[in-house]
This record gives sequence, structure tokens and C-alpha cells, in this order.
Amino acid sequence: MNERKNLDALACGMMVTLCIIWSLQQIAVKAVGSNIAPMMQIALRSGVAFVLVALLMVWRKEGFDWRAWQPGFVIGLLFGLEYVGVGEALRRTSAGHTVVFLYTSPVFAAIGLHLKLPAERLSLTQWCGIVMAFCGVAYAFLGGGVPSAQANSKVSLAGDLLALMGGAAWGATTVVIRTTRLSTTAPNQTLLYQLGGAFLLLLPVALLMGQTWFTPTPLVWASLAYQTFIMSFASLLAWFWLLRNYLASRLGVFTFLTPVLGVVLGATLLGEPLEPQFVVGAAVVLAGIVTVSLHAAIAGLAVRLIHGGRSAG
Repeated sequence: MNERKNLDALACGMMVTLCIIWSLQQIAVKAVGSNIAPMMQIALRSGVAFVLVALLMVWRKEGFDWRAWQPGFVIGLLFGLEYVGVGEALRRTSAGHTVVFLYTSPVFAAIGLHLKLPAERLSLTQWCGIVMAFCGVAYAFLGGGVPSAQANSKVSLAGDLLALMGGAAWGATTVVIRTTRLSTTAPNQTLLYQLGGAFLLLLPVALLMGQTWFTPTPLVWASLAYQTFIMSFASLLAWFWLLRNYLASRLGVFTFLTPVLGVVLGATLLGEPLEPQFVVGAAVVLAGIVTVSLHAAIAGLAVRLIHGGRSAG
């Protein structure tokens, strides 16, 4: 088995690039939302990316573990629900709000794993992080709906809640993967279940909700190409390659850049509002997520500081 390494310049550069790609995801969807429905965008990109991953698996002669079909069905459904929430959130709130609330997923995953796996019991530090994250969410919600100079930049409580629902579904997906046969299944097969589930759920939902408008423009085609080939296919393959070769705990630290970049780029590229309540609340949310995810390092640092203070005294 390949021994995983500490991060080097290549891994750091790739992670920063991936975070930029992921932070632009919601912005790319929202930027062309008036010409193609957000839910239809996500359904189409998922369907094409599914075909690309399947062809890659065939080319690599990768096996398919049919015994994992039941949890595979579940994560496909959850992945689809995640993007139902994201697609509807982007119609009602800003891309910056959406990315921050979507990235609360580690908090929901930590709670779910605490309930399912004895080895994943939450520590006091993690519980503090969870409380911090939800306090940040509550405070961010106080901003309410704020229209900006651009019509597509309005934010609302309903949109924020839908993005939070997407984060909960993403967290539940992590729990299913960690606690079922999928924990030992090839990453590409897991990705195939997720992409297939998103396409099969989102396409009929988009049709039922009348979200089928599609005016092909150069910007629409560019956005769909970016979402499909770069975001849904290439970036995820690069992520799985990094996970196979580098320590996951080190890589995870970089992912916290994504919501920060999402807020900054949303304000820069789409002219989205940055309400004071949301900025403060988002900062508290991110601090809580970091505390939950890096609890061991934080607790260790606190112990060293305490002992260092006693030694100095």
C-alpha cells in the first residue's frame, strides 16, 4: 500500500487550486441562472460527469463492487438532496451565503459519526466547536433578506436554510460512506453513485418544478463546461489522487479556504452584499468548523500552553 506523505509544494499548490475551483462552483451556477435554471445546470453536469467517470473506470479496467449498491443508492439520494438544496438556495440567496452554509457539513458529519461509531465520540473541544458553529449560523441568519444593487444578489432566510439543508445532506453522505461497505470501495465507484444519484433525482425534480429554461449563450456553455469537466470531473479526480498519496488530515486544513474564497469571489465577481451580521456569523461558523475538524491539534496546543504557563510560573 502506498505510504501517505506530508504535504509538499506540489500538494499545497494543487489544494489551493482546488479550493479556488470549488469556491467558484456556486458563482458559476448563479452567474448564468437567468439563462439556465440552477437545478437543470447541476443535473446536466452530473449526468455528463457520470459518463466521464464510468468511461474512465472502463479504460482503467477498474472493478465494480455490486455488493455496495444499497449504501450506494443512499449516498446517491443524499447527494441529490444536497444539490436540490443548493440549486434552490442559489435562486433565493447569494453564492457567498450558499457556500458558507453548505460547508457546515463537517459539523453534521461529526454529530452523525458520534452516534454511529464508538471510535468517533465527540470530545469536549469538538462539542465547543459545534456550539460555536451553530451560534454563528444563528447570528448570520439575523441579517435577513438584503437586496443589493444587482437583482441576482438578494439574500434571504429561506435560501440560507436551503443551503444549510445541503450541508446537512453532505454531512449525512460522509456518515454513510464511513459506516458502510463504501468505506473500502474504490473512490471512483463512490463518485459514480453520487453523480448518478444527483442526475436521476435533479432532472425529474427540475421538470416537475418547471425549472427547464435554457437559453444557450456563450457564457452558459462556458459555465456548463467549467462545472462539468473541471469541477465535477477533473477536480474530484485530483482530490482523490491527493487522498491516496498525502495525509488526509493535512489536506483537510486547506478545504477551509473554500467558503472564505466563495464569499470574497461572490462579492467581487457578482457584486453580492456583505452584511455585517453575515460576515461575523460566517467567521464564527468557520471557527467552529475548524475546531471540530482539528480538535486534537487544538486540544494539544491548549495543553502545551497550560503546561508552558505553569513552567514559566
